[in-house]
Amino acid sequence: MAGGTFTTQDKTRPGVYINFESVPKASGTLGDRGVVTMALPLSWGADHAVIAVNAGDDTSKLLGYDIATPQLLLVREALKRAKTILLYRLNAGTKAKVTVGGLTATAKYGGVRGNDLTVTIQQDIDDELVYIVRTMLQGVVLDEQTAAAIDGLQANDWLTFSGTGALTATASAPLTGGADGTATNQDHSDYLEAIELTDFQTIALVSTDNTLKTLYTAFVKRLRDSEGVKVQAVLENYATADYEGVISVKNGVVLSDGTSLTAAQATAWMAAATAGAAVNQSLTYSPYEDAVDANPRYTNSQIEAALRAGEIVFTRNNGRIVVEQDINTLSSYTPTKQRHFSKNRVLRVLDGINNDMKRTFESTFVGKVANTDDGRNLIRNEYNKYFDLLQNLSAIQNFDAQTDVLVKVGDDSESVYAEVNVQPVDAVEKIYMKVQVR
Repeated sequence: MAGGTFTTQDKTRPGVYINFESVPKASGTLGDRGVVTMALPLSWGADHAVIAVNAGDDTSKLLGYDIATPQLLLVREALKRAKTILLYRLNAGTKAKVTVGGLTATAKYGGVRGNDLTVTIQQDIDDELVYIVRTMLQGVVLDEQTAAAIDGLQANDWLTFSGTGALTATASAPLTGGADGTATNQDHSDYLEAIELTDFQTIALVSTDNTLKTLYTAFVKRLRDSEGVKVQAVLENYATADYEGVISVKNGVVLSDGTSLTAAQATAWMAAATAGAAVNQSLTYSPYEDAVDANPRYTNSQIEAALRAGEIVFTRNNGRIVVEQDINTLSSYTPTKQRHFSKNRVLRVLDGINNDMKRTFESTFVGKVANTDDGRNLIRNEYNKYFDLLQNLSAIQNFDAQTDVLVKVGDDSESVYAEVNVQPVDAVEKIYMKVQVR
């Protein structure tokens, strides 16, 4: 007896033909958050390249220093809230090197960190024809290998070796000549071009340069308004952006060890906190970890003026340093873009809808689903299940699947037009209480 599967009911032989298929489920889910990007001048690491640094990573090989060192202060601050930093080293620097006999050892990357490297070459006591070559960083052995000649040495995570001939013993040969170099505005332009090809939620500009602020703002506006990629930039003292895609940090903080962070430096934490915040989370009154004071402090009237201008202000509250209000720089409201667009919790919901739906429809529906009533019903069901999920998370409220989603054929045969009504939920920020005393 024949069997198998079928596409249409046109089989010739008698038999049983069975198709198995999954019950359709919503493919749309909430996108991952927690990815921040920033470009910094560094003293070690691949230059002009995007380096992914995750919380818990050993940064020594990637960036040349332990995460607890002052050189990685801003990376450490960002990792207080971010899951991943897409870090870009702006400066190339000059590589440190040292020559011992016919051997030249060169630091893998440019920068002053290379000057802390040392090479030792010691004859093997068990085989006088072989030498033990060690790469050391401030007295710590990073790599050890044996070779009979220079061409037998292999590059490691810190050094490359060149030259020919025999090795020459040396107790200590420190590398010299390493320099960090200077980053230019063109380096920032190159960074923006590179980072556009990655996925992230926020970008921090750790600079007071107004030319760069304009550049970063234009970059984010293009991504949001022309490319449909909803990200936010975090800049210092740039309320004039007057745009929901730009967050302006007015002041910095003082950490418990006495380290003072400027507003520009505090953009690293703020961008990370924004990237790491969930769609149902506000950063209003969110504490800045390990901060003991604001830098500088502001009076009540100064804080109110900053909030009206659309700026992030760090203030003291019950012994903690907190974000006074989770807002962006949008302050000129219009009928189509009203005050709720200036609240970052609301914007995270709207941006999440954009990014999640774009990802879902591009991967699952575009080019794959017929533009028929059945196909459009699949799209409608996708919307309904996604917005039900947001409502269960208290990211939106009052959603009615029967009345709040309209999906119909577009102006041509390959187009679908949809209208969705959503009401994002904001956090309680002001409590007014009347107490009657009897």
